[in-house]
Amino acid sequence: MIYTFASGRVCGRVPTLAKVVSLGIHIADVLGRPVTHIPEGQDLSILDEIRLTVAGTAAGTSVDLAKLGMDVYAVGAIGEDELGDFVLQTMNRYGIHTNGLVRKKGVQTSATMLPIRPNGERPALHVPGANARLELKDINMDLVAQAEYLHIGGTPLMPKFDGEPMREVFKFAREHGVVTTYDLLAIDRPNLLQLVEKVLPFVDYFMPGFEEVVMMSGLKEPMDAIRFFLERGARHTVFKMGGRGSSAAWMEDGRIREIRVPALDVPIVDSTGCGDAYCAGFIVGLSLGYDLEHACQLGTAAGGLVIQGLGSDAGIVNLEQTLEFMRTANRKQEPGI
Repeated sequence: MIYTFASGRVCGRVPTLAKVVSLGIHIADVLGRPVTHIPEGQDLSILDEIRLTVAGTAAGTSVDLAKLGMDVYAVGAIGEDELGDFVLQTMNRYGIHTNGLVRKKGVQTSATMLPIRPNGERPALHVPGANARLELKDINMDLVAQAEYLHIGGTPLMPKFDGEPMREVFKFAREHGVVTTYDLLAIDRPNLLQLVEKVLPFVDYFMPGFEEVVMMSGLKEPMDAIRFFLERGARHTVFKMGGRGSSAAWMEDGRIREIRVPALDVPIVDSTGCGDAYCAGFIVGLSLGYDLEHACQLGTAAGGLVIQGLGSDAGIVNLEQTLEFMRTANRKQEPGI
C-alpha cells in the first residue's frame, strides 16, 4: 500500500503490522457528558451520554495503535473482577494480544470516573487498583525483545514498577534494538522527576504533556525545558501542548534542533485520551518511515479525531481515515508554542 505525507508527497510502499509492546497503565473509564455541576443531595442531573471505555497511557494507546494497524501486545496489571474482564474482552475485540496482562488477586482493576465539562475538560476520580501492583517480575521480557517499538506510560501510578524496575526494561529494550517511547501522567509527586531521570538515558522519544514538563522542571519556556530533558539523556523530546500544538526536538552537533507542529482546528467534545492517541499516531508514523515532522502530524491527527468524541477510543477508525484527516483538516494558524 502507498501512503502519503500531509503535504501530498508520497512516502513509498511501507511495511505493515509493526510489532509494538504497550506497557503500563490499564484503566476502565466511566465517562459522562456534559456535566455542568454535581447535583446536591440525591438530586438527578440528565446527561447526553455515558460510556465505559478501556483507557490509560498504555491501554488507551494500545487501542489506538491497533486501530491504526499495528500488531499490539499489551503488558500490565488488571484485577480478577468484572472490570478486568471488560478490559480483556475489549482489547481482544480490537485484535490486541493480552497474554502480557497479569491478573492481580485481591485488588480491583484500576478505574476512573470522568465527568466531562462542556468545554471538554475532564476532572477525574480515580482508584489506582491493580496498576499499583505491577512489578518487574510481571513483565514478559521476551515480548519486549521481539518488538520493534516499546511504549511505556503511567508514571507515577505504578509505585512498584516506576524508577529502577522501569529503567531495567528500557535498558533491555535499547540493548535489543527496540525503539522506545515514554509518556506519563500529570500527577505531582515529590520524587516524580527522580523517577523520570532514571529512565531517560534509554528513551528515544520522551512524550509528556507540557503540564507535566512544567511540573517536573519548573520551566515554562519550551526551549529551556527541551534542554533540561535532553541534557538528562532523552534522545528526543516530543511535548504535547494541546491547542498550542506540539514540539519535537533533539541535539545535533551540540545544538538543539526543534520542529513545531500546529494543532488542528476541530470541535472539542472530550480531551480524554488525546495524548494517548498522539503517542499512537506518532509511533505509527515512525513505523511508516515518516520523518519526525510528519510523525508528529500523524500524532496530531489521531489526537484531533479522539477529541471530537467521548472517551479515549473515540474518533479513530483506521489508518486510511486518519491519514485523510491529517491531509485535509484545518490547521491553526500558528503553533503558538
